[in-house]
Amino acid sequence: MTKHQANLEFWLKKPRNSNYPAAQDYLDLLFSDSIPEKTVKKLKDGKTVVKKAKDILRASQLPLLPADNIHVKENIQKVKDGEKLSPVLLVRSKKLIIADGYHRVCAIYYLSEDLDIPCRIADLQV
Repeated sequence: MTKHQANLEFWLKKPRNSNYPAAQDYLDLLFSDSIPEKTVKKLKDGKTVVKKAKDILRASQLPLLPADNIHVKENIQKVKDGEKLSPVLLVRSKKLIIADGYHRVCAIYYLSEDLDIPCRIADLQV
């Protein structure tokens, strides 16, 4: 088994259904009208791709959350316990928006910034 294959064992094959409403709630804070709903539909219909933890953080311009953040710690523990994480939901806009999965990205980064993260990526639907 390659390192890449082993890393993907941390992940579910597709996002949990509960991740989409969470992404839409977040996008509702940033955009009005039907933009969040249309964008989440694109995420649901999209294919899962793989990107590096370090690249997701750089493109989003978000800070790495502290390792002692409760949600980051919980996700690191899930990986150590063999529980699979849900792929993250990303939106391309002026900068990359982590619509759902910021804590999961940070947790994986602490394990290794070079680890792959399955994600769904959609362009902002205006």
